[in-house]
Amino acid sequence: MQKIKDWFLKASLIKKVIIIFVVVGVFWFGFSKISSAKKNQVQYQTSTVQKGTLIISVTGSGAVSTANNGIISTQASGVVYKLYVKDGDEVKMGDKIADINLDLEGQQKSSQAWGSYISAKNNLQTTKDNLYALQSDLFTKWQTYFNLATSSHYQNGDGTPNTPERQSQTEFLTTQDNWFAAEAKYKNGQEAINQVQITLNTAWYSYQQLSPTIYAPISGVVTGLSLQEGSVIASVSSNSSNSTQTSTKIASIKTKALPMVSINLTEIDVPKVKLGDKATVTFDSLADKTFTGKVISIDTSGQVSSGVVTYPTVIRLDSESNMILPNMTAAANIITDSKNDALYVPAAAVQKQTDGTSYVRVMKNNKPVETTVETGLSSSSQIEIVSGLSEGDTVVTNIITPSTNSGSTGNQSQSPFGNFGGGGNFRINR
Repeated sequence: MQKIKDWFLKASLIKKVIIIFVVVGVFWFGFSKISSAKKNQVQYQTSTVQKGTLIISVTGSGAVSTANNGIISTQASGVVYKLYVKDGDEVKMGDKIADINLDLEGQQKSSQAWGSYISAKNNLQTTKDNLYALQSDLFTKWQTYFNLATSSHYQNGDGTPNTPERQSQTEFLTTQDNWFAAEAKYKNGQEAINQVQITLNTAWYSYQQLSPTIYAPISGVVTGLSLQEGSVIASVSSNSSNSTQTSTKIASIKTKALPMVSINLTEIDVPKVKLGDKATVTFDSLADKTFTGKVISIDTSGQVSSGVVTYPTVIRLDSESNMILPNMTAAANIITDSKNDALYVPAAAVQKQTDGTSYVRVMKNNKPVETTVETGLSSSSQIEIVSGLSEGDTVVTNIITPSTNSGSTGNQSQSPFGNFGGGGNFRINR
């Protein structure tokens, strides 16, 4: 070694470079051979057979519906001069929200709406008066019929009707028809009252929308109220070419109803879901929160968009939260089945034979051995093993095989020394 050292010190620079080059090349060649040998070994990704509760679920995405929210609106125009509530206040249906000093257009429309309401109210009273007359006529015609029908000429001594006489005498038939006609008119009069009552209710709602006072349409908590005293509410028309009036939203009212989430299910998943199925729901804006609920509605008619069929499904949450707001994006897992004390493996571990039977590869003495199994429940990620395996067994989920064509596949890196000619390049597979 000392002689080699002395020779190396006395050698010229060119000889030293050549020697270093040869030594590094030898080391690089050896390293590439070792790496290639390791790379050419088959590798197995494995998992352990587990025992526990296997939960089968389907997933869907959607948004929070506005089913537990109402809108406070008005068609009046003018200046707000008094507010009775503020954001966060609890109100009951019919409570005052605000008073408005109507502008000229608002006064005109409000007066017209009030006139329509009074007209509908008078029409209802007239219709009721007519019904009283019809009722009186009905009782009179019925009494005439009753007296005639119970007379000795049209009723036997034992109280049974004298049918032949009743069917043949014009006097009896006419009296009976008069009673039937009066009864039909009375029923029509009752229906007329129902129709006029609907017209009256519509007229009253229209007046409320145009009146100088804004009322709460339902009971709940006021949210999103942006009005203040002195705020101007302008008249809004849905079409500039006509006078169709649209409502101006003033605020929302959140009721105490539990929040509901509407999600879309695929045509593959919807047959698995039934009413009452439990679900877990998460929201993009509430990443650290998970809510529970159950399915209360499934629209089996479906919706088609761009050739894709989805089925809207509504989940009602089990609890209320002020953090959940309308139209928030949501994702849901609907539990369709579950089993306690079940053996299960990753779905990737189970393979199918051509005859329909299933098998897994179990690692024994560091080698995979195919084992026939019987499967049960399955989800997108896990499969129940009914027989063939035991808890703690190691199963193969994936096999990584080496690339056999180093010239065309796999990631490769050249030797830093380039081509040596004839012998090709030094390469190492990564």
